[in-house]
Amino acid sequence: MPAPRGKGKGRKKSKFPRRRKVCRMCADKRISVDYKDTKFLQGYIVERSKILPRRISGNCAKHQRMIQQAIKRARHVALLAYVAD
Repeated sequence: MPAPRGKGKGRKKSKFPRRRKVCRMCADKRISVDYKDTKFLQGYIVERSKILPRRISGNCAKHQRMIQQAIKRARHVALLAYVAD
């Protein structure tokens, strides 16, 4: 018989509280998103050429959309690969 789910059961509390990730573009206003800057965009792509989700990259919604659009444009003009080799 499974244990009842009540208060105090489930995940253990961590010793360290989880820090909220801060958007790099919001923190440093000088950073701009451009589809031609492939080195910058590589930081938001996994080795399998997938775009990192917002909860992992720590971007705000506005800048995540800008990065996503820039990656797709760079792929379209063959600056970035669609799939990993």
